[in-house]
Amino acid sequence: MAETDYSFTEIATGGAVLAAAVGFFLYAQSPGTVSGSGSYELLAAFRSAEGISVGTEVRLGGVQIGTVTGMELNPQTFLAETTFSVDNAIVLPDDSAIAISSESLLGGSYVEVIPGGSPFNLEAGGEFLDTQSSVSLITLLLRFVGGAADN
Repeated sequence: MAETDYSFTEIATGGAVLAAAVGFFLYAQSPGTVSGSGSYELLAAFRSAEGISVGTEVRLGGVQIGTVTGMELNPQTFLAETTFSVDNAIVLPDDSAIAISSESLLGGSYVEVIPGGSPFNLEAGGEFLDTQSSVSLITLLLRFVGGAADN
């Protein structure tokens, strides 16, 4: 078996690549955070929560204001009851809407808050009454193709 001598440059480069890989892995595993001012919980019930899960970002105007903290199916209503944490610095009107939106055609969903105009605000534990479920791209394509076949 032949002995291999590695130069300091090769060893340093390998170490730097390994450190960068570990750093990216740890960054990808860390949950998204909002500001350090704390958060409060809000609720919403969706007909379909396809595309989101615990940890999914909640955004307002494209800026992350919270995360999805819990999801469960209500066996009586068959709705996906979802819990969100929202940054304490964000005060939302009680007539605000919430929707599951797609980032692109390739996937990646997030929860979008559409603020309302009410003078009253959602309190901790409050519920969004106006919800929009996720829209399946395949369902839309099937409707388009089915509609084109009818003409």
